[in-house]
Amino acid sequence: MHEPHDGLGVAGQADDVILSVEDLAVHFPLGGGLLGRSRRLLRAVDGVDLRLKRGECLGLVGESGSGKSTVALSILGLLTPTRGRIVLDGQVVTNRQSGDRKALARTVQMVFQDPYASLNPRQTVRRTLEDPLRVHGVTAASEIEDRVATMLRHVGLRPEQSGRYPHEFSGGQRQRIGIARALILNPRIVICDEPVSALDVSIRAQIINLLLELKDTLGLSYIMISHDLGVVEHMSDKVAVMYLGRIVENGGWREIFERPAHPYTQALIAAIPDPLHHAPLATTGGDLPNPLNPPNGCAFSPRCRHAEDVCRHEPGPMLETRPDGHAVGCWRSEEIAGQAALASSDGRLNFP
Repeated sequence: MHEPHDGLGVAGQADDVILSVEDLAVHFPLGGGLLGRSRRLLRAVDGVDLRLKRGECLGLVGESGSGKSTVALSILGLLTPTRGRIVLDGQVVTNRQSGDRKALARTVQMVFQDPYASLNPRQTVRRTLEDPLRVHGVTAASEIEDRVATMLRHVGLRPEQSGRYPHEFSGGQRQRIGIARALILNPRIVICDEPVSALDVSIRAQIINLLLELKDTLGLSYIMISHDLGVVEHMSDKVAVMYLGRIVENGGWREIFERPAHPYTQALIAAIPDPLHHAPLATTGGDLPNPLNPPNGCAFSPRCRHAEDVCRHEPGPMLETRPDGHAVGCWRSEEIAGQAALASSDGRLNFP
C-alpha cells in the first residue's frame, strides 16, 4: 500500500485545492403526466460536497447506483447540475457553454471502465491519440508524431504499435491506450471510472501501479471511482463514501479503513474479500433503495442494524468528528467509530 502525502500538493502547500464540488445536485424528471409535466423525480445526486488537492487521489466509493458516475459526468461538463457549483482552479465551470467545455476537456479527462468498448475499433492507436491534439490545437503538426510516441512510452507501449487497431491488443494493453488517450492533452485531473474492474485479476495490479507512477511523474490529481475498496485503499489519499446520491463519510484513507464511523462504510469494508478465506467477511443486508422512492430520514436506515427512530425521520447531519477533517453523516457515529477501533486478531476489521 502506498503512503499518502497527507494532503500536500505538488508544490507542498497544505491547502492547494484544485477542484471543489459544492452542494452538487443532479435530478432527472421522469414520466409524462398532463401537459408534459413530470410526476417523478430521480435524485441521482443530492447535495454532494468534494474537494481535491493537487497531487492527491480522492477515492469515490459506493455501490452501483449510488451516484458516483453522475458526479464524474458533472465534473466533466457532460451533465448539467440541477443545483450547486463546480470550481476548478478558482474558476466556476458549472453550466459552461460549448467553447468552455472544450477548454475544460484539456484540464479534466477520464479513463473509462471497459477498454473493449471505449476505443473506436475502426481507428488505429495513432489516430486515437492524434485526433484530440488536432481538435484542440495544442500541439504543432510537426510535433504530433513525437507527442504520440512519447505518450505510448509513458504507458508502457512501443511507438511502433501505433499503427495497430484495438482488436490487436490484450485487455490490459487496451486500457493502457485508454490511459494514453486521457493523458495526451496534458490534463491536470484524471477521473478513473472503475479502471480495472473489466480486467483480469492478473493484470489489475499492473494498471494500478502504472496509474500511480503516472500520477507522480506527471503531477496529476485523480478521482478514483470504484466499488472495490481494495483498489481504493491502495491508491487513495482521501476517501468519500456515497450512498443513494449523498456523501455519508469522508476523510483520510487510513481513518476510513481503520476507524470507519458510518455503518455503511463499515459494511463496505467488511465485504472486502479475506485473502485467507477468499470470501467476504460480511455483507450489507438488503438492496439499495429505489431512488425514485427513497426512505425517510437516513437513506441507509432500512439496512442498518444501528438504526433508531431518529434515523428513520431525520438524516444524520454531516459533521466533522476528528481534527483531520473526517466527516460523517450519522447520528451514532461516535459509538460506531469506537466499535470499529476493535480489530480482529489478523488485523482486519470484523463487523457482525
